[in-house]
Parts: sequence; structure tokens; C-alpha cells
Amino acid sequence: MSFAKLDPKEAANLIQHDMTVGFSGFTPAGSPKVVSLSIAEKAKAEHEAGRPFKIGVVTGASTGDSLDGALARADAIKFRTPYQSNNDLRKALNDGRAEFFDMHLSQLQQALRSGSLGKIDIAVVEAADVSDDGEILLTSGVGSIPTTARMADKVIIEVNSAHSKDLHGIHDIFEPADPPFRQPIPITSVRDRIGTPRLKIDPKKIVGIVENNQPDDVKGFDELTDVTRQIGANAAAFLAGELRAGRIPSQFLPIQSGVGNIANAVMAALNDAKDIPAFEMYTEVIQDAVFDLIDSGKVKFASGCSFTISPPIQKRLYDDLKRYRQHLILRPQEISNNPEIVRRLGLITMNTALEADIFGNINSTHVLGRSMMNGIGGSGDFTRNAYLSIFACPSTAKGGKISAIVPLCSHIDHSEHSVGAMITEWGVADLRGKGPLQRANAIIDNCVHPSYRDQLRDYLKLTGCAHTPHTLSKAFRMHVKFEETGTMQGVDWA
Repeated sequence: MSFAKLDPKEAANLIQHDMTVGFSGFTPAGSPKVVSLSIAEKAKAEHEAGRPFKIGVVTGASTGDSLDGALARADAIKFRTPYQSNNDLRKALNDGRAEFFDMHLSQLQQALRSGSLGKIDIAVVEAADVSDDGEILLTSGVGSIPTTARMADKVIIEVNSAHSKDLHGIHDIFEPADPPFRQPIPITSVRDRIGTPRLKIDPKKIVGIVENNQPDDVKGFDELTDVTRQIGANAAAFLAGELRAGRIPSQFLPIQSGVGNIANAVMAALNDAKDIPAFEMYTEVIQDAVFDLIDSGKVKFASGCSFTISPPIQKRLYDDLKRYRQHLILRPQEISNNPEIVRRLGLITMNTALEADIFGNINSTHVLGRSMMNGIGGSGDFTRNAYLSIFACPSTAKGGKISAIVPLCSHIDHSEHSVGAMITEWGVADLRGKGPLQRANAIIDNCVHPSYRDQLRDYLKLTGCAHTPHTLSKAFRMHVKFEETGTMQGVDWA
């Protein structure tokens, strides 16, 4: 079967107002790039003609600006799930111009199959190759597309020549059954393969192919700063100490690392740590630093959901795919983030906090408890089920005007019960086996910036004898002080 060749505008014209569209990819990796731009142009034209045009957008995680950004600027998004990180889309969500369903990434595909998010009208899939019988070679990200493409009434494929066809063998596509027929997922080691190298869909649903040759819209990561470098060093020293104490097995455990500059800094520090043995990774996003660790022999194997890598690292990968294929695998997010596997493999998880409080609760999503930043992503999938869960962040923001550690988080995504350790550039607070007051003292002494330590110690003194010494009328006074004056410093607790 040969498929119709479409230009991006013809593909976009298949998508109508109020449809729900599932897009491939996980971060900008593997996300469609030209059909989405044409959908945005169609939305603008419809709005100028006085007609409504908005669609539901379902992806694996965040995407590139050519998808989330373009659609947000065109006011073309009715709802968005499960995660995003685009400035223009973030503004639309916080302005109330689009709805956002913030979901644990491992739960998305099950929710889609259950019908709780409605039907998928069209799936748009980026591919490196597609056969006449509907076998699709995905590119640099898998995400939720095995489910959305299977459920969709129609499928549009962007064949992107910027990605190598030699990616064949990197992917492991597997979709579990739903309850009450679900069986154990047969992954007992990071390297296990349980699915197929290509995504198989009904070729009768493929309405056309759009050709494209644009690389993933992944920006380079920031250079290490003194703060991020020290956070990385503190994390590496803490794990080395756990290894010496026998609380981590001598052969070490697989690592999950979150997304962003702090995660890259921690991975770089682990690469330099001579007392940490070579290890494996079971994670969602495989970033730049992981390739340096593979090349140095520090990472033996990495399983993930996407290659979220800068252009120079992508070139390194594609120039040497035969070698890297021996160390890498990409899975759907339902498998890469699966709590069953996280618990079985005994992961050490390292994620970034937007805000933490002195008792160990974590806010990953909301600024001042109201404005959505990105979403919870996969951090909950990993944190709650980890062998050892770690959260890291700089101790301050806005030049010291904001303390990342406050009396009570303005929004809580991960409770104190799931957080094993907190790390800032000032040190490590091991929270395991500690009650609330012990946790508070450990966090203040080891993680809080010196300019805020006395202020937070004074907060602890406000309430007398209590299991968790909160003073409800004053728990958010640091947040209120920032809104009123532009700084959290100098709070008067009286």
C-alpha cells in the first residue's frame, strides 16, 4: 500500500475545530514540526474569518515551539495534557485561555484507553521511516504515541529525513493490557526488551505522509554555574557516602534523573566521582550529559523515553549509532515511568524542586501556589516508588529575594512521605527516619541559604508543642511578603 503525499497545509485541513489530536514525541524529541505550524496558520485564518478553531492537544510530555508555542500563539488550544514547558502556552494556561490537565505521565495512556479523556480523532506521528504495511520507525522520542496512534480514527505521518533510519533497533514498543487482564510487565533489568522495534498500526488509517527535514527543537543546556556545580558535587558525595555505609549495594543501583540544567550538573558530577562505580539508568529523558557518561564508561546502559539532546550531541549519536545502540533503548512513557518497574529495579531518583518546605514537602509545579510552571511530569511516578528519592534545587532565586525553602509549600506535589533527601548548594538533608521537627532542623541547617536560616528557625518557635509545628495564620507570610515588597527577607513573625 502506498500512502498519499500531502503538503503540510493539506494535512492541517484534515483537522477540524473541536477535534482532539494526539502528537508523537516526548519533549521536542520526536514531536511533529511542520503539520503543527500549518494547524496554527489554519487557526489564525479561521479566527480572522470569525469562525472558532480550537483543538484538544495530547502529547507525551512537552514539545517544541513549533507545536506548543505555535498553537498557543494562534489561540488554537482548547485543552492540553499531560505536561508542557513553553512560555507562550504557559501564559495561555495561566490566563485561562486554555485548559490544562496536569497528569502523572505514566497514567496518561491508561486514561486514554479508558475513555476518560475522550476520543482521539487524529494522530500526527513523526517517523524516520514507514513501511507499506504500517510499521513506523519512530525518531528520537516515543511518548504516548503507541496508544494515541492505535486509538485515533486517522493518522498523519511526518517522515523526517533529519533523523537516521539506522535508529532501527533503538525502540522497544510495548503496550500492556488493562485491568482486569493486565499481566506483570516482564522487565527485571534495565536492558530487557519486551516489545517491537517499530510501531505497528493499521495502514488503512494512514491518510497521508508529509515530508520534513527539520531537527528537534532542543536548545543547548546552560553552562555549569558555581551553584549547579556545587549541587552536583553534593549529590555525588551523598551517594558515595551511602555506598560506603552499605545503604546502597556495592554494585550500585540504576539512576533516574529529571530534566534540565541541575540534572545535567548532577550527572556531570557523577561522571567525575571516582568512588561511584559504573551504573545503569532507567529514566524518561536521556540528556546531553548521559552521552558523556556512556563515552567515559560510567553509564553502562540507559533506558528512556526520549533523546532530549542538543544538536551537537544528536550528531554524535547519529554518526556512531552502531556503537550507541548497544547502550540505549527508548520505550513508551507507560513503561519508562512505570511504578511497578521503578519499585522492582530499586531506582535512585533525582528530580528538581521549584519550592520545598522545611518539613520536606515539594512543590514541582506552581509559582506562589497559583501560576502553573510546567507540570508534574514523571517526577511523581519515580519519587513515590524509588529506593531512594532525592530532590535538588538552588537555595534561592531572583538574586536571593526568594527562598526556595519556605515554612509551607504554596502547592504540594510530593509529600514529605516520599522525599528521602533534599540537596541545595549548601548541603544535603537526609530526611529518612526523622520526624517533622528533626526534618525541619536538618533542612534549615543543611539546605537553607544562610540569609534565611534564622528567619525559618524563628518560624519553628511560633508554635508550642505539636507533632508538626505549623502556625496556620503565618505559614504563607514569606509568600505574602514577596508579593507585597518583592523579597521574602525580613519577615516579621509577630
